[in-house]
Amino acid sequence: MNERIREKLKVLTKEPGVYVMRDKDGNVIYVGKAKNLKNRVSQYFRNSPKPSKVQAMVDNVDHFDYFITMSEMDALALESNLIKKYQPFYNILLKDGKQFPYIKIDMKEPFPKLEIVRKVKKDGAKYFGPYFAGIDVREIVKTINSAFKIRTCSLKITETSMAKRECLNYSLGLCSAPCTKRISKDDYRKEIDRVINFLNGNDEEIEQILTEKMNLAAQNENFENAILLRDRLKMIAKLKQRVVANLPKDVSKDVFAYYTDGLSGVITNMVVRGGKILGIISYPCLDAELEEGQTLFNFIVQYYQNLLVPNEIILSHDIEDKELLYEFFNKKVNIITNPHGVNKNLLDMALVNAKEYLNKYIEKERLKYNNTMGAVKSLQEKLGLKEPPLRIECYDISNISGTNKVCSMVVFKNGEASKKDYRKFKIKTVKGSNDFASLAEALSRRLKRLQEKNGESFREKPNLIVIDGGKGQLSSTYQILKEYGFEKDIEIIGLAKKLEEVYLPDRSSPLILKPGSAELKLLQRVRDEAHRFAVIYHRKLRDMKETKTMLDDIPGVGPKKRDALLKAFGTSEEIAKADVDLLSTVPGVNATLANVIYNYFKEHPIEYGPEE
Repeated sequence: MNERIREKLKVLTKEPGVYVMRDKDGNVIYVGKAKNLKNRVSQYFRNSPKPSKVQAMVDNVDHFDYFITMSEMDALALESNLIKKYQPFYNILLKDGKQFPYIKIDMKEPFPKLEIVRKVKKDGAKYFGPYFAGIDVREIVKTINSAFKIRTCSLKITETSMAKRECLNYSLGLCSAPCTKRISKDDYRKEIDRVINFLNGNDEEIEQILTEKMNLAAQNENFENAILLRDRLKMIAKLKQRVVANLPKDVSKDVFAYYTDGLSGVITNMVVRGGKILGIISYPCLDAELEEGQTLFNFIVQYYQNLLVPNEIILSHDIEDKELLYEFFNKKVNIITNPHGVNKNLLDMALVNAKEYLNKYIEKERLKYNNTMGAVKSLQEKLGLKEPPLRIECYDISNISGTNKVCSMVVFKNGEASKKDYRKFKIKTVKGSNDFASLAEALSRRLKRLQEKNGESFREKPNLIVIDGGKGQLSSTYQILKEYGFEKDIEIIGLAKKLEEVYLPDRSSPLILKPGSAELKLLQRVRDEAHRFAVIYHRKLRDMKETKTMLDDIPGVGPKKRDALLKAFGTSEEIAKADVDLLSTVPGVNATLANVIYNYFKEHPIEYGPEE
């Protein structure tokens, strides 16, 4: 603990709030909330044993900031916003885009239908789910439509509206046609109640209906439909295999099991609805909380931001802030931390899944590390670089016979592609096919932006620049580094394709990295990605040039008028043959513009080739 932290701890308040841990570069590495800021933050810096992940975070803390809030609930909201903003390394980070599907039935409509949604709203509708881990919600909806005559259309049906005629589904016996009042509101609601009964876990009725329909289709030699219904029955049988014995069907539960080896951790979530296990999913997590129960709390707060809260939540660890969770949920939920009977069996199953997942995850992360940061450190050692190449930039040229010349710049950070930092250059000053000069132009523009600190991806200095080429390309680009005074700050190498030789500015002979080694594979990935990105940009420019018409050169003709003219006449040749009156009939083309177009083609006649 440095003096800066020690002095700040002395004046820290006992009010609720949020604390932000920062490293020596000022980067946010952890965000936490506290009922008592002084007690909570002081715990991190006491000379007491801590979990490995917590100690790793503390070792990287250079200073911290804090924000006082009116209440714990305000602290929870602020903490959530700061985590989303800074994406700290030592916080649990769930992707907001990962939203599981639900089946929605809006009971306020006179004739409700089934909808698949991924956002739960407080709109009074009934929601069933979430569905994941091998259960296809679309198949469930299709199965329901096969058994019950529920409408699937998007018509807005009211008690007074009346469609002209029924759709095909009515003729096929798949819809009761509420649009033409073939069924009353009360009878349609009875059909919806049967659907809800199935979604709540009662499979017997729908299984019986589909079996009878399948047998009837087979008797009538409608084998295609019989096979379809057979597959629907298989899906129901799959759901029945997930039934939990001795579990009431009207109770919804979520089970959360947290398992950690002190450094890495996994939270496994089991979703139980209608007496069935709808899915089990595991999340690797790194959270620098001092208590494991608080890690579960942090996870749950993020997890339920987009999902429906069940009646019961079963946890593997006790949590102190249950009242805060109730306030967050805005409803009374039965939170169980010492389960018995069937609840204990569910928690044990989740823990087994968490342990198995963690073992696989650690092995996967080890392989990932070897191919990324491990390869970065190995590359520094093999090439004798002054610092680890945490940011690698690679440049490649693409053109055909000197036309549409482009240069790509791809960026790898910590051994992984950082696509948001990719940039592309259209070569402006080089004539003909000259890769040396094209590379020099692109690198000059990039280094100038670095000097000016201009552009999000250009502000950060690369540790290593990789040029796709041998000694010649390396020499020309190294001169550019010298011109801008970066030859001592930025290292540069060339990677020749034929023998995968690595050229360095201060060596006359190339280095040969071991074939198949992690460091060579990293360079190859960087080089191949630069080539791919350059080719894509070159093709895009080439295609744009090929699709450009003479109309683009006419004053007053923009993309919309050009498209309208081509839609009316088909080709530029036909437009050139048209007179002013005919051109004026095109939407958006007035008499003045028609005269401009007509005169343009008179001054620039199209040369027609001989007919074949």
